[in-house]
Amino acid sequence: MSATPAPRAWLALTLLLVLAAIGGWWLPRSAIDWQPALAAREPWRALSAAAVHYSGLHLGANLAGAALVGALGVVARVPLAIVLAWLVAWPLTHLGLLMRPDLLHYGGLSGVLHAGVAAAALWLVARDRGRRQLIGAAILAVLLVKILGESPWGPAVQTREGWDIAVAPFAHASGALCGLLCARLALLIPNASRHDN
Repeated sequence: MSATPAPRAWLALTLLLVLAAIGGWWLPRSAIDWQPALAAREPWRALSAAAVHYSGLHLGANLAGAALVGALGVVARVPLAIVLAWLVAWPLTHLGLLMRPDLLHYGGLSGVLHAGVAAAALWLVARDRGRRQLIGAAILAVLLVKILGESPWGPAVQTREGWDIAVAPFAHASGALCGLLCARLALLIPNASRHDN
């Protein structure tokens, strides 16, 4: 698989997530959100959970986040292997929530967006040099500080100032970890280690 930048593929995946979130706004949340009790019987919820939003603020924040992650992947010049890593991390992020069975319902793009940030940043660290490599390292450091600051090992849902919904910080940790692992595996693909400029 070539390491040629794949901005269209990255933006297509970003657009797919955005359209799912917008479309999911009109669907019954309980029919598509993540529920650990239904994970085995309805495995598609590992994908559809990203389409669920519990308030207009929640949806708006995630759409803004998607725009930023879309721009990050383009600027980072991620190859198709990293795009596919982000795609695979999407359901894995929600399957990771099985580690928190006390999180009875979950919905939103934020976990998957954290996966995208982690994957793009790892690409910069592993395959770029100079300032771009430092930017990737800084993004990963900020991501780690953010996640640790959210106390993902604390209560499954937490109330945060400025939010009109309860937040599930473990989803962010799950997403970042899945994004890193999938991107690391993608970097093992022949030719993904070569950066075409």
